[in-house]
Amino acid sequence: MSIAETHCPRDVPPADASSCNKDCRAWLFAPVDIASLVYFRILFGAIMVYHVVSTIKSGWIDQLYIRPVMHFTYPGFGWVHPWPGSGMYWHFGVMGVAATGILLGAFYRLSALVFAVGMAHVFLIEKAFYLNHYYLIVLLSGLLVFLPAHHALSVDAWLRSSLRSQVVSAWTLWLLRLQIGIPYFYGGLAKLDSDWLQGYPLGMWLKRRSDLPWVGASLAHEYAGIAFAWGGMLLDLLIVPLLLWKRTRWTALAVGVLFHLMNSVLFEIGIFPWLMIGATLLFFPPDWPRRFVLRSRLTPEAGLLQPVSPFRQNMTLGLLGVYVVWQLLFPFRGLFYTQPATWSEEGHHFAWHMMLREKDVGLRFYIRDPRTGEGGVADLRTFLTSRQLSRMSKDSDMILTFVHFLRDHFRAHGKGTLQIRVLALVSLNGRRPQLMMDPDLDYARVERTWFPQPWILPLTEPLRREPWTVPLEEWEQHVFVPSPEEMIQPAPRQVDPFFLVTPTEDATF
Repeated sequence: MSIAETHCPRDVPPADASSCNKDCRAWLFAPVDIASLVYFRILFGAIMVYHVVSTIKSGWIDQLYIRPVMHFTYPGFGWVHPWPGSGMYWHFGVMGVAATGILLGAFYRLSALVFAVGMAHVFLIEKAFYLNHYYLIVLLSGLLVFLPAHHALSVDAWLRSSLRSQVVSAWTLWLLRLQIGIPYFYGGLAKLDSDWLQGYPLGMWLKRRSDLPWVGASLAHEYAGIAFAWGGMLLDLLIVPLLLWKRTRWTALAVGVLFHLMNSVLFEIGIFPWLMIGATLLFFPPDWPRRFVLRSRLTPEAGLLQPVSPFRQNMTLGLLGVYVVWQLLFPFRGLFYTQPATWSEEGHHFAWHMMLREKDVGLRFYIRDPRTGEGGVADLRTFLTSRQLSRMSKDSDMILTFVHFLRDHFRAHGKGTLQIRVLALVSLNGRRPQLMMDPDLDYARVERTWFPQPWILPLTEPLRREPWTVPLEEWEQHVFVPSPEEMIQPAPRQVDPFFLVTPTEDATF
């Protein structure tokens, strides 16, 4: 067995479970070339340096973290806030230094830890800025804290000879492969969706890029959306096994690179395509960077790995098991909700749902003072940036979060406890618009919860062959909704008491 490739024995008799366990343990802790791990450390560090620098130069820090009056946090993380003043610029500056440390392998463990914590902090501040690749970056940076990617070609290894090693345990490489493979596979599972397989919303987006040279006319074709949708779904589901199989590896790499380049051109999704293109090479033999750059292989003497004690092996396997089970099961939590995630957004985050929906939304918050009977419509732009408003209008939980913000804001300014009703008209993937939330409830008294929300109305509108194109300001002429006069009257219904909060309780997270 070479140190470049290891495998678990096949066809083990069922009665020999103990032997299988020992063989699999030996496989996970077998030595493999460190070259791929070092390559990924350098790739990840370089892309993160670029990301931090571009974020600082673009002015996004001010727009995303300093200017907003309020932030949409995740349930349980309301204590995470931006640093005051210019603190967020210092925050990204420290992240840039840490990313450089990862790139160079300098103070590597500390650098990886600082970057992981810094990235998690930025990620948790604002739900409106959720992106799957930001979530992936948080996970990968957290994994790097525990991976010995600094044992070769690093400042740390240059300064400390005791760290130097040309091999690592096989589990380190397979853990990265698993983490890179999960977005592909779960993204493919999410695309087994009726709308997606009929070419929506992808076909709508492709038609908007018909101005591109050479390919524009093809993108506008009636069946382009269906072809691209099915191709994307099949690629996501099959690319990992095709990369692992030697006979199809190069073909899978070429198709994957083309796929990500097309995404970069068509959808302008930042660093994600480049990170995934680079990470795809992790599925090649562990020693490929050494053979490609140095035109050499490891000698048997260099392939020796310090023995790992049984206690450390058991600890490593236990932690790996917990992490892997969480990553494999958590994306399926959407199955416990009654409404599809594309409609309600319940179970959408952290599940690798990518590019599955387009929502056009008409949204109003009707506020009424029960003491005087006076009411009106809240001016959302007083409190929200355009990015926050665009994202919130599509997400029922974020709408409820904003209701709680309005309730507490007016209460703090001596207005007492106000009634807040919501009119949310939503067109999903070109459907005729319909109400997404029950307009008859006082949402100031509704609690946030991880459980299915009973006030989210079911999606009933069928998918249309021709997307709905009626201007937003004319929707109420075509769809029956309560009038403004009705919406500022006392809420006619109450939600189940389980989801209620008392008027004096602070329900924000």
